[in-house]
Amino acid sequence: MARLRRTATAVAASAVAVSLAAGCGVLDASEAASEATPAKGNDITVGLLLPETANTRYDKFDYPIIKSKVESLTNGQGKVDYANAGADAAKQARQLQQMIDDKVDVLLLDAVDAHAIASGVQKAKDAGIPVIAYDRLAEGPIDAYISFDNELVGEVQGRSLLEALGGDINESEKIVMMNGSVTDPNAAQFKEGALSELNGKVTIAQSFDTKDWKPENAEANMTKAIAAIGKDNIAGVYSANDGMAGGIIDALEAAGVTKLPPITGQDAELAAVQRIIAGEQYMSVYKSYPQEAQTAAEMAVARVQGRDIQFDALTRDKVDSPTTKDVPSQLVSVVALTTANIKSTVIEDGIYKLADICTPKFEDECEALGLK
Repeated sequence: MARLRRTATAVAASAVAVSLAAGCGVLDASEAASEATPAKGNDITVGLLLPETANTRYDKFDYPIIKSKVESLTNGQGKVDYANAGADAAKQARQLQQMIDDKVDVLLLDAVDAHAIASGVQKAKDAGIPVIAYDRLAEGPIDAYISFDNELVGEVQGRSLLEALGGDINESEKIVMMNGSVTDPNAAQFKEGALSELNGKVTIAQSFDTKDWKPENAEANMTKAIAAIGKDNIAGVYSANDGMAGGIIDALEAAGVTKLPPITGQDAELAAVQRIIAGEQYMSVYKSYPQEAQTAAEMAVARVQGRDIQFDALTRDKVDSPTTKDVPSQLVSVVALTTANIKSTVIEDGIYKLADICTPKFEDECEALGLK
């Protein structure tokens, strides 16, 4: 598992408000134009390799935000070559090789399998193409890393689950842990953070590592947990993300559970926000995708254009992967998303419009929460 050593990360108490339309980093188009001639001009190609489509964030947020930011930083001359692996590590390796063959200038890599992709990262390095690990810490000689503070994500989830259980918590309370994929190093960090809050306070009656983060696999795992524990003996469910939370809820309802236990999540997917409003899911973890994606684009442009001052300013943290120490990094903070702060997070940051969330099906719940 990767070791994160926070050297300059401020843990915020609330989400950072970031507009989809405006950048928030240290490098912008006007700054680029005013400086000395960079190592490479604005006609750059950023290769973007994203891991899967089950989580809607990648196609809906990450890619369009990165594309827009690269264009704004390069006066419309830069472009993004995008490929999504669909949770297939072998396919991603082929996509990476194709981008090397196409001679992209820099790679943003969100790995399906952080270990398996290491040889591809080395090939890119040998071809003179910088690789920035995006969202998940790939192994191999990467140049930089940007992600959210993943242990903090797990801590926030664990604390939220305990809060949902109320003041009468005892160690006999039975919890199911639905962790992410073992091929994703973030999943191990989420799990570690959650356990730091849950250990000694509740009983982890069943724990699963969910293949490929797929909701259907989480649903199957939860069905096994219900059979082993009993549907009425599950006090709460730690779900590492929102997609799996949906599968968990399906399994509980199929077993005849009418009063759902508190269930955590992550990613603030639209369906999850609506489940939170409806009382089916207790919380999610909101992560400012605009901030992460825009900063990743700034890193990529600064790195390929040789703007070392800007690049260093964006990567003041240090992270160790199993293969590389002291990777220049930025760790973005997170916030628990509950019914109390929907308006001040996903709506205020422009992730969703009120009309997206408060459809006719959820009109009464939105009215009760003052979402107008």
